[in-house]
Amino acid sequence: MTTAQPPVAELSADEARRIALRAQGFLGAPDRRGGVRGVLRHLGQVQLDTISVLARSHELIPYARLGAVGRTTVEDAYWTEKHAFEYWSHAACILPIEEWPLFAFRRRAYRDRPQWHHELSDGAYDAVIKQLRAEGPQTATELGGAKNKGEWWDWSESKIAVERALMYGEVVCTERRGWKRVYDLAERAIPETLLHDDLDDTECLRRLVRQAGEALGVGTRADIADYHRIKGEAFDAVVEASGLVPVVVEGWGKPAWADPAALATEPRGRHRTTLLSPFDSLIWERARTERIFGFTHRLEAYVPKQKRVHGYFAMPLLAGGRLLGRVDPARDGGTLVAKQVSLESAKAVEPMARALREAAEWVGCDTVRIERTDHPELAGRLAAALT
Repeated sequence: MTTAQPPVAELSADEARRIALRAQGFLGAPDRRGGVRGVLRHLGQVQLDTISVLARSHELIPYARLGAVGRTTVEDAYWTEKHAFEYWSHAACILPIEEWPLFAFRRRAYRDRPQWHHELSDGAYDAVIKQLRAEGPQTATELGGAKNKGEWWDWSESKIAVERALMYGEVVCTERRGWKRVYDLAERAIPETLLHDDLDDTECLRRLVRQAGEALGVGTRADIADYHRIKGEAFDAVVEASGLVPVVVEGWGKPAWADPAALATEPRGRHRTTLLSPFDSLIWERARTERIFGFTHRLEAYVPKQKRVHGYFAMPLLAGGRLLGRVDPARDGGTLVAKQVSLESAKAVEPMARALREAAEWVGCDTVRIERTDHPELAGRLAAALT
């Protein structure tokens, strides 16, 4: 795709990388006053996932930016005092409550073109709404059962109804309890000033494109549109009005757009050294990660075990603004087990040891054990660095 506007800047690959790192909260002093809620507002979303190795992904994302924030503190920051809600964005995501009006376009689309493969009998939808109104927030189990026969796809009628109400915006997921969604009526869960669908589709999309551009710093059409899973043609229709500006990035080979504020000052400050969730918005899009970092990363949790290269939940190592390796972690009592460590070079040894020590301490482990490395000649140095 091309843009009618001429580029306002030409960025080197290194400048684009540092802009992206700062925009995502990995370059410069972290906003500790804003805390977890500040991270959520800045990113615009935090992706949820069922996998829990060190911790669940929505915990790992603020940890990567802020350091050892208490895990209870993380959950409370998301789910108390009406600061966030869960909805479909990049995937199932925790979203700042202020973004409720921006997803009116998606709620309308679900109401107008419901994409459901489940039948629902007359009265089932209204019965769920009535029960929530009378009894307060509940899980699908409390509403009458999540499943019929136990298979994940065999939803009960009450589960179908409440999920449909969630898509429509009549019901909101206000927290996860034991990884189950807790549903409440939007009229109770969303502050009155935000509980509206007043914005038309164009305005919703314009604001979401702007927010995604700010969170990424700089990106291609695909990068920015994918942030909230917006169609490419919808991005094309609003990008000029979004306030993002066209730029050229060395080596990208595609048109790009940037947040003007990201271009105004040179990115400087301390780099984070940390392990990243595969669902972190810095790296969740494989093509962008390869383009920015020259690093190919694939989540292998859903790859047959015998075909895995780096492990079930390999977490990339970020250090000095580069991706220097990855580790597939596990826990064995009070030991963090590095089942497989992959290092780009000897320069990754010290940062990997530091990241493993910090992650172990965060999750309450007092030792780290290395099982395998892809560079056996570096195993001794890594073990020494850990002690």
